[in-house]
Amino acid sequence: MMRLDLYLAKHVLSATLAVLLVIAGLDTLFALVDQLPDLRHGYALVDAMQYVGLTVPHRLYEFIPMSALIGCLLGLGALASSSELTVMRAAGVSVSRIVMGVMKPVLLLVVMAVALGEWVVPEAEQKAESFRSLKLSGNRALAVHGVWHRDGNDFIHINAVIEGGTLHGVTRYQFDTNNRLIRASFAREGYYQESGGWRLVDVQETRFEENRTASQLVKEEIWQVELTPSLLSVIVVEPVNLSMQGLWQYSDYLLRQGLKPDTYLLAFWNKALMPLSILALVLVAVSFIFGPLRSVTVGQRLIAGIIMGVVFKLAQDMLGPASTVFGFNPVIAVMVPIAVCAVAGGWLLKRAG
Repeated sequence: MMRLDLYLAKHVLSATLAVLLVIAGLDTLFALVDQLPDLRHGYALVDAMQYVGLTVPHRLYEFIPMSALIGCLLGLGALASSSELTVMRAAGVSVSRIVMGVMKPVLLLVVMAVALGEWVVPEAEQKAESFRSLKLSGNRALAVHGVWHRDGNDFIHINAVIEGGTLHGVTRYQFDTNNRLIRASFAREGYYQESGGWRLVDVQETRFEENRTASQLVKEEIWQVELTPSLLSVIVVEPVNLSMQGLWQYSDYLLRQGLKPDTYLLAFWNKALMPLSILALVLVAVSFIFGPLRSVTVGQRLIAGIIMGVVFKLAQDMLGPASTVFGFNPVIAVMVPIAVCAVAGGWLLKRAG
């Protein structure tokens, strides 16, 4: 049985990794083409290539579920086309035993996905976004690129957040309780202090009084704010690319600020339940090989896998925002497509067995 498991693992993993490399490679190429309109002085083609290169781990992580689905369809489909699955069944190997043999290498993909999502993708995405924002902003106030954040009555724009606690281009707008602008400032750089707060340098400040404005240049200013480098590293990255720990911490911070963390909680549950998504999609793939796709061509299996993967992704992408709009638990939005796949796959396997 060990030899059977290794044989199944070889076919499933080789097909899955091949599909993953093709899909992620095409997506990376399209991302590089998408950067071409932004090429300018300070952001050359080599910079765009470096930025896109740093986003490769995210692209691999994003396509692991679909690649597992299509890879299982192609790998097991090749065995079905050569009647090897039929021989296994004739030798007394049950469908459930074959499913277990397929799931073992898939667990390696799950471990790979978790490792990428928790440790590689967040750091790589932060470096990528900070690098691109710094190149494109040119250290100007309110550059097109960068991040916005609200802290109480302050609205903050940061051009780039550099790993280690350094900010570039910090623009702050402070409003009173009547929503009137009372102060605006721009700091060239900011450095986090271990004692708390940020040391801002070269601060250009404008105060809005009753009948006049007053401007001044401050060499240094201590900015006391609850934001830490770890929280700021969360802001510069899209929620889907954050670690679960970062998502949970920032959701808690938003709650303390009186803001809704729905988007970050949804991303948290998407990442937490991603292993179940992979296993459910693989279960559907195996059930299709023993059922409707047993004797079709490779092209038909490929098209079926793409359609199933896209439908699954669209279902999660639609239910996720719906949970934030209608206020139901984001866990439900993530679990419904997974449960549907698991039930459908189990039902088809039961018929085949």
